[in-house]
Amino acid sequence: MLPKVSLGLWHNFGSVDVYENAKSILFHAFDRGVTHFDLANNYGPVPGSAEITFGRVLKEGLGAHRDEMVISTKAGYIMWDGPYGVWGSRKHLIASLDQSLKRMGVEYVDIFYHHRPDPETPIEESMAALDQIVRSGKALYVGISNYKPAEARRAFEILREQKTPFIIHQARYNMFDRWVEDGLLDVTNEFGVGVIAFSPLAQGLLTNRYLNGIPEGSRMSKGGFLKPEALTDEKLARIIKLNEIATRRGQTLAEMALQWILRDQRVTSVLVGASSTAQLDTNLTVVEALEKNPLSAADLSEIESVLNGK
Repeated sequence: MLPKVSLGLWHNFGSVDVYENAKSILFHAFDRGVTHFDLANNYGPVPGSAEITFGRVLKEGLGAHRDEMVISTKAGYIMWDGPYGVWGSRKHLIASLDQSLKRMGVEYVDIFYHHRPDPETPIEESMAALDQIVRSGKALYVGISNYKPAEARRAFEILREQKTPFIIHQARYNMFDRWVEDGLLDVTNEFGVGVIAFSPLAQGLLTNRYLNGIPEGSRMSKGGFLKPEALTDEKLARIIKLNEIATRRGQTLAEMALQWILRDQRVTSVLVGASSTAQLDTNLTVVEALEKNPLSAADLSEIESVLNGK
């Protein structure tokens, strides 16, 4: 159902970004076979503006291909003040999706996610809201995100009992963050649920961008989610070694890092971001590499040794 590489609109598509650049990336992505566009109610900045940008691009021509796209959005992080502007109550999830549909100018989304577990709301209520959303015609399928294995199992059990069409779990997964391997991939596989990996390049760490330190204008230099302290000497040493393996294989570190995630058949797709069409093209090379330059057992063993600090 999903392409191997999907486009996430977490960054670069907000009201602070250049609209024409965002538009060109979206059209280019579709032309290159990227049919899945992933959003959330709070993506921007400002929150909500990524959906507005996407909706504008749909109106300006991309929407002619709506039936060839998989559009997803989410709710669960803070979106507006007050008790119903965050987390996982029925009111928040349904109201949030209604707002998202208006911002994008669409009648439904293909996938609607609960963005994170809610410690205060019973999981039964959150899953019942997802079921109601599908039955109301506002989403074709539902998914969850950031749920740990035990939480995911319970959510899947409820959704199955409700006969809600649940198909996917979106989780952070990359060479430096492998928590999904500790049970989650087994749970999703048991229930026949796909996994889509976000932050597959560790927000740029698993590219050649930081091989020689922190360049001016990079995401790390600007602060935000990626802090300079994330690039420790130990991590930089691993990045350099991984880049050496990738170079020897005739590919970029980013391509190899994406390919490494997709080595596991339980992972359906990787979510990449893009600040330009050129950057998107660089990430899309992994699709061909999967077929023509597969990772060998020796490659995987060497990568594993580097990741384990050997």
